[in-house]
Amino acid sequence: MPGVTHDDAPLLADLMPWSVAPLRLGRGWPTAPGPATLKARWDALLKAEGTDRETLFEPTRSRSVHSAVAQLPGRPTGTERLERAASPCPEPVRVLAAPFDEQWLLPDHRLIDAARPELWRVADDHQIFAVESAEGMPLLATSLLPTLRTGRIRPLYRRPGGEEPNLAPGLPAYLADRLGEDPTPVDVLAWILATVRADHTVPLTGDPGLWSRGVALGRRALWLLRRDGERPRLPGGRRPYVRAPLPARPRTLLYDPEEEALHLDEGRISPVPREAWDFRTGEVRVLQAWFTTRTQQGEPGTLSAIGPPTWPQQQTSELLELITVLTLLADVRAHQAELEIKTPITAADLTAAGVLPPPETARKPASILEHTEEGPAGQLTLL
Repeated sequence: MPGVTHDDAPLLADLMPWSVAPLRLGRGWPTAPGPATLKARWDALLKAEGTDRETLFEPTRSRSVHSAVAQLPGRPTGTERLERAASPCPEPVRVLAAPFDEQWLLPDHRLIDAARPELWRVADDHQIFAVESAEGMPLLATSLLPTLRTGRIRPLYRRPGGEEPNLAPGLPAYLADRLGEDPTPVDVLAWILATVRADHTVPLTGDPGLWSRGVALGRRALWLLRRDGERPRLPGGRRPYVRAPLPARPRTLLYDPEEEALHLDEGRISPVPREAWDFRTGEVRVLQAWFTTRTQQGEPGTLSAIGPPTWPQQQTSELLELITVLTLLADVRAHQAELEIKTPITAADLTAAGVLPPPETARKPASILEHTEEGPAGQLTLL
């Protein structure tokens, strides 16, 4: 964690006031590592009838095949009750299902216990979601809709199109006055990502040089976490490759630190730096969790048991990229630890300037009437 010389750092919850509770899916089968799996599960659900369909659905108090539910914002899915649905499979969307684990989701409100429509309304190509996470990685950032079960979700923008930054009113102007430059919303988020502590306080600085270094580190972390531009690559000779073909259905994942090799049964990938293998969020080793999700078997007779018959080639490509990302992020972490926050801007300073506390309106979602949303059974939703 960055060094600090004070204990009055402002709270992330005050710097980015609007937050949303994490989604609660209620059932695991609408999420999978690949879209083809989800389409097969949807087909199996619709082929079942009566009580068999209800059992496969895995009903909860919030959702059953009898529930009448509105569309998710921006998602043209059916709104008839699932007990009699015969509509095509909703087009799967990419989501962040766990730290560093991008998967796919059926974006159908009838399948999700608590979908948080306010997040779907602001999810677009401009949005960045900051997600409070486990100790050791206090904050994640993603361009994808986050569905992981962690802490609060804080969108960078309150409206679609990158409009109305979710920052305490007056904060950008105050920082501009102290730093002698106008920070963009992404700059502020990058600084937060580089300096946020485990207790979700964020030490700020009025030192322009230190600010620039912190923002540069945070922007590199943002690029690695979002992976929505040029793909990250390690220098030649350090790039991981498949050295021995992976089996059709790997069962075990082992790491050889001397060879810097990752073994998937008899398959082998190297070089895999120790930093990538040891990268954790909390107590969880990221590579192990990613592999387990893709190899664990669902309970027979459930939709979760439907999966690809063999290890898809695309998963190998995703694993190689994940190794690269974790290796590069470990280097960012090391440089973050060297940041010593001087010329601090304290919560008391922000309070004296009228920046804190943020108004209650800043903690609530903006009113968004960008598109019509269909309610249950084809009715229109009034926002």
